[in-house]
Amino acid sequence: MKRILSILAVLSLPVFSFASEADLVIPDGIKSQNILYWGFLITFAGFMFGLYQFMRVKKIRAHQSMLDVAHVIYETGKTYLIQQGKFLAILFLFIGAAVAFYFGWLSDADFGVGGVLMILGWTVVGILGSYSVAWFGIRMNTLANSRMAFASLERKPIKLLNIPLSAGMSIGVVLISLELIMMLIILLFVPGEYAGASFIGFAIGESLGASALRIAGGIFTKIADIGSDLMKVIFKIGEDDPRNPGTIADCVGDNAGDSVGPTADGFETYGVTGVALISFIVLAVTNIEYQVELLAWIFIMRIMMIVTSVASYGINSVLTKAKYQNADDLDFEKPLSSLVWITSIFSIIVTFIVSYLTIKDLPNDLWISLSVIISAGTLGAALIPEFTKIFTSPKSTHVKEVVEASKQGGASLNILSGLVAGNFSAFWKGMVFFLLMFVAYYASTFGLDGFMIYPSIFAFGLVAFGMLGMGPVTIAVDSYGPVTDNAQSIYELSLIEENQKEVTPEIEKEFGFTPDFEKSKYFLEANDGAGNTFKATAKPVLIGTAVVGATTMIFALILVIEKTLGVKPEEILNLLNPYTIMGFLLGGAVIYWFTGASIQAVTTGAARAVEFIKKNINLNPNAPRKADVEKSRAVVKICTVYAQKGMWNIFIAIFSFALAFAFISSPAHSNAPVSLFISYLLSIAFFGLFQAIFMANAGGSWDNAKKVVEVDMQEKGTALHDAAIVGDTVGDPYKDTSSVALNPVIKFTTLFGLLAMEIAISERFRDIAPYVGFVFLAVALYFVYRSFYKMRIKS
Repeated sequence: MKRILSILAVLSLPVFSFASEADLVIPDGIKSQNILYWGFLITFAGFMFGLYQFMRVKKIRAHQSMLDVAHVIYETGKTYLIQQGKFLAILFLFIGAAVAFYFGWLSDADFGVGGVLMILGWTVVGILGSYSVAWFGIRMNTLANSRMAFASLERKPIKLLNIPLSAGMSIGVVLISLELIMMLIILLFVPGEYAGASFIGFAIGESLGASALRIAGGIFTKIADIGSDLMKVIFKIGEDDPRNPGTIADCVGDNAGDSVGPTADGFETYGVTGVALISFIVLAVTNIEYQVELLAWIFIMRIMMIVTSVASYGINSVLTKAKYQNADDLDFEKPLSSLVWITSIFSIIVTFIVSYLTIKDLPNDLWISLSVIISAGTLGAALIPEFTKIFTSPKSTHVKEVVEASKQGGASLNILSGLVAGNFSAFWKGMVFFLLMFVAYYASTFGLDGFMIYPSIFAFGLVAFGMLGMGPVTIAVDSYGPVTDNAQSIYELSLIEENQKEVTPEIEKEFGFTPDFEKSKYFLEANDGAGNTFKATAKPVLIGTAVVGATTMIFALILVIEKTLGVKPEEILNLLNPYTIMGFLLGGAVIYWFTGASIQAVTTGAARAVEFIKKNINLNPNAPRKADVEKSRAVVKICTVYAQKGMWNIFIAIFSFALAFAFISSPAHSNAPVSLFISYLLSIAFFGLFQAIFMANAGGSWDNAKKVVEVDMQEKGTALHDAAIVGDTVGDPYKDTSSVALNPVIKFTTLFGLLAMEIAISERFRDIAPYVGFVFLAVALYFVYRSFYKMRIKS
C-alpha cells in the first residue's frame, strides 16, 4: 500500500534534486510510520463520504420552478468566482515573488531552482485548495437551497433540518479531508529537509486564497443584502419580492459571503493551525524520536477528527429521527446543539484513547497532559457556541432586549442595544478563552517543561487544535445558514405560491403529497433564525483558533530569531523595550483601519446598488411579477466591482504592512527593533479577536431581532419592522464582512510575517531592510488613503 501511495504522490510533484538542509527539517523517520499510510486511506474514505452526501442531496427532487431559480443563482455565482480566480492569480504574483526571493536567494539552505519551484508549486496548491473548496461549497449550497424550499411544502420539518445539515456535512468532510490529504502527501512523500518549506508554502497559499475570498465575499454579500433590504423600507415590498433586482444578487451574495468565504476560510484554518504545530514541534523539541512520535500523533488526531465527526453525525441523525420523525413542529436549534455536544464529548473520549495508544511511551505520562490540553479546546468548541447563543439566538434575552429597544426608540435604540450585546459578548468570550488557555498552561506544567522549550506556547496551539477537533461539524452548522437563507428567497422567486391553483395538482400527481402553502413560510423563516444563530456560533470558534494558533506560530518565529541572531528572546521581547510598546500600537491601528476600510467598501457599493435598484425597480401592478435576470446581473456586477476594489486596497495594504514592519524591525544596528514586529503580530491577533467577536455578535443580535419581529410577532411592514431592518443593515457588514475576515487576516499576517521576518533578519538583507521597509510603509499608507478617499460615495 505504501508503494502505491508513493507512486500517486510522486505523480503529483515536480521532479527536482536536493542538496542541503533547511532550518525547518521534518525528520525522515516519520515516513516509516505505517499508521499514517492507513490514515491516508481513512482520510480518502472521509472525502468519499462527503461526495456521497453531495450525491444524496442532489438526488432529492424539487419543483422545476425552484430548480430554475437555484440554477440562475449558481450560474451568477460562477461568474463571480471566475472573476475571483483571476484576481487570485494577480495576488499570487506578489506572494510568489516574496517566496522565491527568500528561498531562492536569502535562505541559508541551497534549495536550487527545482526546490524553489516545488515550494512555489505547493503555494499554488494551497491557493487552488481554498479556491476549489469554495467552488464545491457554492455548488453544494445551490443544490440544497431549492430542495429545502420545496420540502417546506410537505409539512415535515425534519426534512428542512436534514437537507441543509447533510449539505453542511458534505462541505465540512470534503474540506477537511482534502486539506489533510495534501498535508499528508507533504509529510510522507516530500524529502524531510524540504517538507518544512513546503508546509510553509502550502499554508501561505491557502491563507492567501482564503483572505481574498473571505474579504471580497464579505463585501459582495453585504452590498447586495443592504441594497435588497433597504427596498423593503423605501417601497414597502416583501422580503424577497421578485421585482426587486437586488433579490437575485442577495442570493448570490449569501453564497459568496456565507459559503465561498467560510469554506475557503475553514480550509485555511485547519492548514495553518497544523503548520503552526508542526513548526513548533520541529523547532522546540530537540529529540528526533520524540519529534517523530509527536508529529505522527498530531496527524493521527487530525484523521480521527473526521471519524468522530462522521460517527457523531450518524448518532445524532438516529436520535433526531426517533424524536422528530412525525413532529408537526420543530425547534431547529435543538438538533444542531445536540450534534455539537455529541461530537465534542465523543471527540474528547477518542482523544484520550488514541493518545494512550500512540504516545503512551513518552516520559512523564505526557499522553495525559496532552489529552487534557486538546480536550480543553474541544470542550471550548462546544461552550463557545452556547455563549454565542446567549447574544444571538432569537430566544435570548439580549435579542429580546434589542426588540424591546426598537419598540421604545426605533432604529436608534435598536442599534445601541445591539452594540451592548456585542460588547458584553466580547467580555464573556474573553473569559472563556482565558479559562481554556489557563487550563492548557496548567496542564503543560505536568512534565511538558522537561520535554521542550516554551511548553505553555505549544499548549496554547493544542487548544486551537482541540477547537478544530470537531471540524466537519463546526463547518456543517456554519454552512447550514446560507442554505436556509437562500431557501426563503427561492420560495418567493419561484412564484409557486402565486400559482398554487395550477401547481397543487401537479405536485400531488408528481410528488405524492398535497402542498401546505400556509405553513411553509413559517418553517422557512423559523429555520432561517436557527441558521443565523449557528452561523454566528462558528465565527468565534474559527477566530479563536486563529488567535491561539497565531500565538504558536509567533513563538515558532521567535525560535527562528533566537537561532539566527543568537540572542535570548527575553533579552529583547519585554515591555521595557520601547519597540515592544510601539509594535502593540501599530497592530491595534491596523485592525481598526481594516474594519473601517471593509465597511467603507460595503457602504459605497451599497449606495451604488440602491441607486441602481431605485431607478430600475418596476412596481407597476400590471408588470410581470418575476425577476428580471439582466437587471439582477447588473446589480451583481456592481457588487463584484466594489468587492474587488475594496479587496485590492485592503490586500495590498496588509501585504505591505507585513513587509514594512518586518523590515523596519531588522537588526541592522541592534537587536532591539526585532521586538516591534513580534508585538505587532501579537497585537493584530488580540485586537482582532475582540473586535471580531464584538462585531459578529452585535450583528447576530440585530439580525435575529429582525427575525423575531418578522416570525414571532408577525409585524412585517410596520414601523417596528423598519427599525429592525435598519439595525440589521448596520449589523450586516459587522457580522459578515469585517468580523469574519479578521480570521484569515490574522493568519495571513502571521504566516506571511514569518517569511517576511526571515527575509528581514537574513544576513544578506538586514542592512538595507529598514530602507526597503519604509518604502513598503509608504505603499501601505497610500492604499490606506485609497481605501477611504478613493472609495467615497459620489454625490
